[in-house]
Amino acid sequence: MNRVTKSFVSLPSATAGRNGAGFLPCQGLYCQPESKRPQTAFIASHYNVDFSEHYLGEWLAELGYGFLGWNTRFRGNETYFLLEHALLDLAAGVRWLREQAGVERVILLGNSGGGSLMAAYQSQALAVDIEPARDLALPEALNTLPAADAYVSLCAHRGRPEVLTDWLDASVTDELDPVAVDSELDMYHPDNGPPYSAEFLTRYREAQRLRNRRISDWALAELDRLATAAISDRVFVLFRAWADPRFMDASIDPSKRPPTRCYAGDPRRANYGPAGLGVSSTLRTWLAMWSLDHSPCSGEHHLRKITCPALVIQADADCGVFPSDAQAVFDALGSTSKRLLTIAGDHYLLTPDTARPKTAQLIHDWLEEVS
Repeated sequence: MNRVTKSFVSLPSATAGRNGAGFLPCQGLYCQPESKRPQTAFIASHYNVDFSEHYLGEWLAELGYGFLGWNTRFRGNETYFLLEHALLDLAAGVRWLREQAGVERVILLGNSGGGSLMAAYQSQALAVDIEPARDLALPEALNTLPAADAYVSLCAHRGRPEVLTDWLDASVTDELDPVAVDSELDMYHPDNGPPYSAEFLTRYREAQRLRNRRISDWALAELDRLATAAISDRVFVLFRAWADPRFMDASIDPSKRPPTRCYAGDPRRANYGPAGLGVSSTLRTWLAMWSLDHSPCSGEHHLRKITCPALVIQADADCGVFPSDAQAVFDALGSTSKRLLTIAGDHYLLTPDTARPKTAQLIHDWLEEVS
């Protein structure tokens, strides 16, 4: 196998330069084989999670590829996320791969939440059609995003508003009270399940959508109210967003995932804890990331615009991305050359021990076929 070298990459973006503390907005690690300069490289990024040391970087570099684990200005700072600026940060990484690393072919790796982010990048590189965040304008530089050559979705959610809504606790009756609950909509109340009846699930899913829309309506009204006092925005907290019935009932969207488990461990404990998706947002960020009706971070629209070769990989024991999610991503892709594969493993491919190298090999074999 190839020995791997790593180098730190730090770049400005079209709408952000060096911070007063000294750091540039875009940062990451570039893995490559020591023996030769790769002609093909991957770039992976996420809305919030640090992907600089992504677990597939070294495995793919050992197979002869470059791999840029890339962070936008919003790494660890999702509260203030705006898609248009994240896309410009991704463009800085894509350009660096072509202009500095000497790569001929760039592959977007959309892993976990990053699946819809990387899809949005390719979509807008082909034609900009997103709306700007409330009361803001789209940066002109969006019209110069360099498109990539292929797209890989790995254990990826369908989109930010979709995954959050699927996980919202439908029983919340007061957004200011973390314990306020409607017991008839409480998936953790033993009278309701698991297993859950079809009737309960129908009511529950509708109540989740209504909760998302109530928050969105409040965010719009609150922006209007604040504007009268010359206040541009505010931060608010979201309670209880570890409540997808699939966490507790493995007969829904069946797979090999362990029962009664989510990424944070015990679902009920996580649901009443302080961490989770969308736990804090500005009003604009809620509308721009999490809102079912307003967010440009919904995956389906962007996936339909992708026409390059595309690969969807789903882990069979993932307890947060489910078989129907992977199928929805695959079905939405506009590519005529696309494939859906299932592998043995959990969300992070920590188990079995062979999951990560096997995944890297699957991606390699697919690229060889579509080259």
